[in-house]
Amino acid sequence: MTPEDPPGPIVRNELQHAAHRNGWRIEDGVDGGWVLRRSSSAPGRVGLAGAGPQGPWFLAVDHPGVAAELGEAAAELSGPGVARFALPDARALHAALGRVWELAVALPDHPLRRFEAETAELPRGTEAERLVVQRKGQDVFRESLLAYWGGRCPLTGITDTALLKASHMKPWADCATDAERLDPHNGLLLSALWDAAFDAGLVSFDEAGALLLSPHLTTTARDALGAAPQLALVPAHQPYLRWHRDRVFRRT
Repeated sequence: MTPEDPPGPIVRNELQHAAHRNGWRIEDGVDGGWVLRRSSSAPGRVGLAGAGPQGPWFLAVDHPGVAAELGEAAAELSGPGVARFALPDARALHAALGRVWELAVALPDHPLRRFEAETAELPRGTEAERLVVQRKGQDVFRESLLAYWGGRCPLTGITDTALLKASHMKPWADCATDAERLDPHNGLLLSALWDAAFDAGLVSFDEAGALLLSPHLTTTARDALGAAPQLALVPAHQPYLRWHRDRVFRRT
């Protein structure tokens, strides 16, 4: 299937409705059969199209990191952006647009740019002043992880934000740059008990996202943690998670 060119009124209305509800509220023209939209709060641009009033629907993104997170693109579909995706119905279109907004906000280098803007005028001469800057960075990092993981611990499904912690794979103090410190791929959004176990090196994850348990973890603690599903990881997670396995995880 190919996009309507130009999109008919019913298709265009559905595209505009989906874009507006999911954060892409700024019109940015039309490219062939594609309606282009931007967001006031997320970087980048999306392209939207449809094959007809009943779909399928098409989504184009111009952020390589977002494209990599979305999975397999429709290689035969031409249009704007670096990748394009086919979606079977309007519900899938809404879900994908919302996810693209979350990823665009969360992925580098948006958190880094925000941190630099918010701390540009802050002094850093004393230890107390540097701690203020660090806390600001940790707040930005947490918010980016909340967006990246959809506000949910991927191991427990907990969505109570008071119980969710932003866990660095490579700790803040060991990162060489602010880009590393604020990279959402350097973090997991974990419920409090899992966060404590991860920071203490009592659990980690292999390259496929399967749970690794340290022999130092007691039976009582294992029972309290419970079973964990396999994490959904992308290649950008791997260097940080490897650092955690090599430097933090207590293997013996």
